[in-house]
Amino acid sequence: MPDTLTITDNRTGQQYEVPIHDGTIRAMDLRAIKAGPDDFGLMTYDPALLNTAACRSRITYIDGEKGVLLYRGYPIEELAEQSDYLETAYLILFGELPTTAQLQQWKHEITLHTMLHENFKKFMDGFQYDAHPMGIVVSTVGAMSTFYNDAKQIFDPAIRRRQVHRLIAKVPSIAAYAYRHSIGRPYVYPDNDLSFTGNFLNMLFKMTELKYQPNPVLERALDVLFILHADHEQNCSTSTMRNVGSSHADPYSGLAAAAAALYGPLHGGANEMVLRMLHEVGSVQNVPAFIKKVKAGEGRLMGFGHRVYKSYDPRAKIIKRMADMVFTVTGKNPLLQIALELERIALEDEYFVSRKLYPNVDFYSGLIYQAMGFPTEMFPVLFGIARTSGWIAQWEEMLLDPDQKIARPRQIYVGHGVREYMPIANRKEAH
Repeated sequence: MPDTLTITDNRTGQQYEVPIHDGTIRAMDLRAIKAGPDDFGLMTYDPALLNTAACRSRITYIDGEKGVLLYRGYPIEELAEQSDYLETAYLILFGELPTTAQLQQWKHEITLHTMLHENFKKFMDGFQYDAHPMGIVVSTVGAMSTFYNDAKQIFDPAIRRRQVHRLIAKVPSIAAYAYRHSIGRPYVYPDNDLSFTGNFLNMLFKMTELKYQPNPVLERALDVLFILHADHEQNCSTSTMRNVGSSHADPYSGLAAAAAALYGPLHGGANEMVLRMLHEVGSVQNVPAFIKKVKAGEGRLMGFGHRVYKSYDPRAKIIKRMADMVFTVTGKNPLLQIALELERIALEDEYFVSRKLYPNVDFYSGLIYQAMGFPTEMFPVLFGIARTSGWIAQWEEMLLDPDQKIARPRQIYVGHGVREYMPIANRKEAH
C-alpha cells in the first residue's frame, strides 16, 4: 500500500488522502480539493520552482547536504580522475560507460562532424566586430536547424543520434569561430589528429605554426572542467531545454534557447562575476574589510553558496586541485591569493558557515580560464560546450517520457476584473 498524506481542508472540514510516491505528491491531486462545486481546485504557488519536481530523471543525482554529485551513479570525483569528456558525455547520453569498441566508434563519429559548413563563416562574418561570443554561439546554434532539416524528425532514433553527433562535435567549432571572430583572426579548421579538447585549443589559439601542439596539462585541465560542467540536474538552462523540447521543436532550437538561458550572469556568467569581485577587492590586505562589508549587506561574496549545495560543492574541490596544475604551466594568477584568503576567512566565519555559504564551481574556474588565456566573454561559451551533452541527454529523456506533455505552467491572476472599454476621448491621464 502506498504512503499517503491526509489533508484536512479547514474551509469545508473535508479530508483528502493524497498518494505519496518517491517523496512527492502529484500537484494535479490537489485539484480535487475544492471549497465549492465551481471552485477550480487547489494549485501550488512556487516561483522559480524551488520545491517542484517537473520530471523524473535517471541522469544526474545531487545530494546538496552531503556535497554529492553523480552522473548515472558514478561519483564526479572518479570521472574527473579517470575519464575524459567524450567518455563522460557517452555515459550521460546513453546511460552506461562505453566498451573500448563503443568509445572508439563514438570518438570517430564526433571527429567526423567537427567541420562546419562554409556558409557558417559568412553567417558569422555578419556579426559586429565586438559582438559577444556567447551571442554569436546562441544565434549560430539556432541557425543550424536551417542547415539540417532532418533534425525535425525527432522520433527517429537514427536521425536523433545523428544530431547528437553533430551538436557535440560542432558546438566547440562554433565557439572557436566565435572567439576568432571577436579578435579579428582567421578561422582555423579542425585537426582530426588531436583530442576533443586538444582540437578545440587548436581552433582557438593556432597562429602560423604548421601543426598546433596543445600543452598536455592545459588540455587535461580543460577536459576535466568540461566533465565537471557536463550536467547538473534541473538548472535554469536544462529546464529551458526541456521546456522548449516539450513543444517538439528540433534539438538545435532547444539548445539555442538553453544557451541563451546560460548567457545570463546568474548562470553561465557567474565565474566572471567572481573575477570582478576579486579585482574589486584588489589585494589580500583588503580581504577583511571586504568581508566586513558583505556581512553588513553592502556587497555579495560571489562564488559562494548554491541553490542546491548546502556544503562544499564537490566540483569546487576538484577545480581547486586543477588550478595548482594549471598554474605550474601558466604561472600563478595574481588574483589567486585573494581568492584563497577569501575562502579561508569565509570557511572560518560563523556568518558564512551558519548560512552554509561554501565555495561553488564558479569560485576557481574563472581563475583557471583566465590563466589559460580565455577572455571573460568566453567563460559562458566554455560552459555551454561542456553542458551540450547534458542538455541533449535531458532533452531526449524528456522526449521519450510518457508522463511529459508540452510545458504550460499555471498562474495566479491578480489583475483587474472585467472592465468596460472607454473611448479615448473620455480617458484621463493616470497620475
